Amino acid sequence: MDMPSLVFKGQSIFSRKERLPFLLQKNGVKSMECKALIDKLNAEKTLKKDEWIYLFENYTEDDRAYAAGIAQKLSIDKYGKRIFIRGIVEFSNICKNDCYYCGIRRSNSCAQRYRLNEEDIMDCCAEGYETGYRTFVLQSGEDGAWGAERLAKLVCQIKEKYPDCAVTLSVGELEYDEYKLLKQAGADRYLLRHETANREHYQKLHPGEMSFDHRMNCLRQLKELGFQTGAGIMVGSPFQTSECLADDMIFLGEFKPHMIGIGPFLPHKDTPFRDEPKGSYELTLFLLSLCRIMLPNVLLPATTALGTINPRGREEGVLAGANVIMPNLSPTAVRKKYMLYDNKICTEDSTADCRYCLQARMKSIGYEVSITRGDYSE
Repeated sequence: MDMPSLVFKGQSIFSRKERLPFLLQKNGVKSMECKALIDKLNAEKTLKKDEWIYLFENYTEDDRAYAAGIAQKLSIDKYGKRIFIRGIVEFSNICKNDCYYCGIRRSNSCAQRYRLNEEDIMDCCAEGYETGYRTFVLQSGEDGAWGAERLAKLVCQIKEKYPDCAVTLSVGELEYDEYKLLKQAGADRYLLRHETANREHYQKLHPGEMSFDHRMNCLRQLKELGFQTGAGIMVGSPFQTSECLADDMIFLGEFKPHMIGIGPFLPHKDTPFRDEPKGSYELTLFLLSLCRIMLPNVLLPATTALGTINPRGREEGVLAGANVIMPNLSPTAVRKKYMLYDNKICTEDSTADCRYCLQARMKSIGYEVSITRGDYSE
């Protein structure tokens, strides 16, 4: 396997000692202080950086449950007990980038590459529409064969056939004129995880040709153009510290994205980070709650990664304040090829099976799947 010089004898050149542990202390005083910080966040919708760091390094399971209770109430007050579903079509796993954490990075010679065409994608949308999806999420690696002009024509085709549906794009970093073309074609939303708001951390997750400033500028441009814009992070990604997470929360609080995608880091066997530990399930739930408390109106997915790390992850995510779930509409023949991380769930289920399994799961916790676009609400 052709692996970059980042790896030496299967280990990252970055020392794991750089990573700060999240100290889940059981001290009662600290727990009281954490609850006070959660209350402050609920009242003021912001915390100082040192307060964020303190919260991440000292919260207990009781604190996490306390935050979840507040977050769930805020979500219900804003959106009711409705879960918005978005059908993802992963139309290409070809990517020009070489991000160290990603299973479809260009240096992964073990990946089985594929690219769907327009007819394939429209077939996915047709099946999704029949089973109740009113948002289609077109997601891919940064594949040059799917340039902005070609993608814009596809967006027009989808919007013409399904005028009551929203189209969300998640195709990475583009230039302003390309984003503008896609918006003019009718795209409603754009998802671009910022991954980390800490410049030094960003440089440890990506090769030198990728730019932290460009990623952040893309997000600003998307919002300026009127997209419902999504950002987000991987919880527990290599070298992530309490300070990194504090920077992320401050950025999200200031940028105010319409959607925040948060899931645990899960390693992929064919990447430089293959031996790194998974992100914390509990911390991911805590961050979901904190995001809902900080930005009550935000669209907040319980991600596939959360469901991969724990069989009840998506249900627990909803109970922690999430209100969006994004099942897969891709052809089952290619789902296992779009592996950003190992052991991804729901790669063999049919579109209908996924849809009705999800409905039953949500019903089991007192929620219902909403057959609507599920737009961001001010």
